[in-house]
Amino acid sequence: MHYTGTIWRPPYEAASLLLEVTAGCTHHRCKFCTLYADLPFSFRMSPLEDIKEDLKEAQKRCRKLTGREVTRTFLTGANPFVLKYERLMKISEMIHEYFPGMKTIGGFARITDIAMKSDEELSALSGAGYDGLTIGVETADDEALKFMDKGYLAADILKQCGRLEKAGIGYSFFYLTGISGAGRGEAGARASAAVFNQLHPARVGANMLTIYPDSGLYEEIRRGNWREESETEKYREIRALVENLEIPTIFAALGASNAFQMQSILPEDKGKLLAFLDDIIMNVGEERLKRYRKSVRHL
Repeated sequence: MHYTGTIWRPPYEAASLLLEVTAGCTHHRCKFCTLYADLPFSFRMSPLEDIKEDLKEAQKRCRKLTGREVTRTFLTGANPFVLKYERLMKISEMIHEYFPGMKTIGGFARITDIAMKSDEELSALSGAGYDGLTIGVETADDEALKFMDKGYLAADILKQCGRLEKAGIGYSFFYLTGISGAGRGEAGARASAAVFNQLHPARVGANMLTIYPDSGLYEEIRRGNWREESETEKYREIRALVENLEIPTIFAALGASNAFQMQSILPEDKGKLLAFLDDIIMNVGEERLKRYRKSVRHL
């Protein structure tokens, strides 16, 4: 298989066929991000010949090792949904050639990737199997989005995800706990919940900000332009997000950046989840949480 650098996927895509169609990120300017620092380039499209070879290999391996029909593909890379409509349709055609029983095709997407496509193209992509995108919106706090150079604002999240819903393409959000900075975490969480409550994400997955020396954010801190939330404040932020979410969704914090992992169905399990978070906030202690943060080597 033609895999380039570290391959990132959401925890819930563990059983999916991982197919590389891009490597790296087209935006590559988020101040906190070091995920693709191991690549010698910012972004690259996979040649169709490589994709075809990988599908052939995957077909043989799946038949030999699992004997089960593969029904879900996750396209790897930071934002494969940035690819033009025609190329995404061609990739779907190739996937279904080798895996006729494939039901859905997902991958990471940026809000700006959705904006590049017309309503008609989004509907056609839905018909071709594209569904269950994972969007790293990180927050709907405009001040944080601007400072971190995400390339969009909260109004864009509302507009573009609304267009996905109209086209029949489901999606999940990644939320980055700590992105609003010291003293602003809970306000950022409430602003995010206010936007998320107007949409229908299947999941809201929380990751915790971990700052590395090779990030742009590290330099901003060194210059005195930004301050990191304490670890306890990050958990108060998560609590504020959960408390203010009113939509039915799965809330999860399952990645390695989280000292405590959790997954709950909202709103049914909200009370239990809030109690669990209260216990962390009141009883775990800042020093223990800091030790865990320092142990997270790379994300």
